[in-house]
Amino acid sequence: MNIVIVTDAWTPQVNGVVRTLQAVAGELAAMGHHVIVISPDMFPSMACPTYPEIRLAFALAQQVGRRIMAARAGAVHIATEGPLGLAARRWCLRHGIAFTTAYHTQFPDYVARRTKLPADWVWRYIRWFHAPSAAVLASTPTVRRTLETHGVGNVRPWGRGVDLAQFHPDAAPHPAYAGLPRPILLHVGRVAVEKNIRAFLAVERPGTKVVAGDGPLLAALRREYPDVLFLGGLSGDALSGAYAGADILVFPSRTDTFGLVMIEALACGTPVAAYPVSGPIDVLDPRSGCMADDLGMAIDGALALDRSAAAAYGRGFGWRTSAEQFLAALVPVSSALRAA
Repeated sequence: MNIVIVTDAWTPQVNGVVRTLQAVAGELAAMGHHVIVISPDMFPSMACPTYPEIRLAFALAQQVGRRIMAARAGAVHIATEGPLGLAARRWCLRHGIAFTTAYHTQFPDYVARRTKLPADWVWRYIRWFHAPSAAVLASTPTVRRTLETHGVGNVRPWGRGVDLAQFHPDAAPHPAYAGLPRPILLHVGRVAVEKNIRAFLAVERPGTKVVAGDGPLLAALRREYPDVLFLGGLSGDALSGAYAGADILVFPSRTDTFGLVMIEALACGTPVAAYPVSGPIDVLDPRSGCMADDLGMAIDGALALDRSAAAAYGRGFGWRTSAEQFLAALVPVSSALRAA
């Protein structure tokens, strides 16, 4: 089947949405499907205010529709609520095309943090955007309940996975770790306000704090916290080595819907410290992480966990199951339209 995914988040962005779509597309291809991604690089665009890595595409509904038609789509999935998602939604509704959508991020909370607008205002948009969707895919039970509480229906599960060939306990530790005072407390993710990194950096604990990732706060945090090791954006062996060589991963975000970095760390045998909020409460169990309202207590608890138990738990997350859930939610485009 030809599966069209329309997304405002795509390479060269590095985030959980992009990695999820790439991984699921790879699994779908291995299952014999053809995935066509319609992304901002195909259209004129501008940098998103306060988030310049994201490109906001200038695309008319008809332009997006022509690409959907050219792909002879067997199913259409609208991954994001941005300009491309809006254009695809408009075209599909105009032509009677059923589609699915996904809720990847706590968008109302992000907008509220960045603009000071009430989150309830943004929820009105979320309800409107997803209302005509045949299925709204969400990563965890907590996120699904949140959507339903805010009046979003037709919610279906779409879990996340980890590349177990890339992320494993035998990965060689990142070379920057050599000689660092232990324990090594690692944070991985976009260096931005919504990740709540300052809550981690403000905790006083022995050892070394390490931050892997890029983003708009990186320069400021480097100035504010000269004793923290900032590695910048990592990928491949450098990323898996950063996880495997750390003593724990600290995940201070209060707004993530899942947190792929947590299961990547666990697959490398690295326990997780986090707040008991959406994402961690659905991903972690007592073997794999420690959650507490006091992040310092969560760090202490995670440091006492068994790494082999964390790795065994992390091996339970695979992308094939995620791809199968995605595939099961899709709705077919009529053959008459594909032939038009």
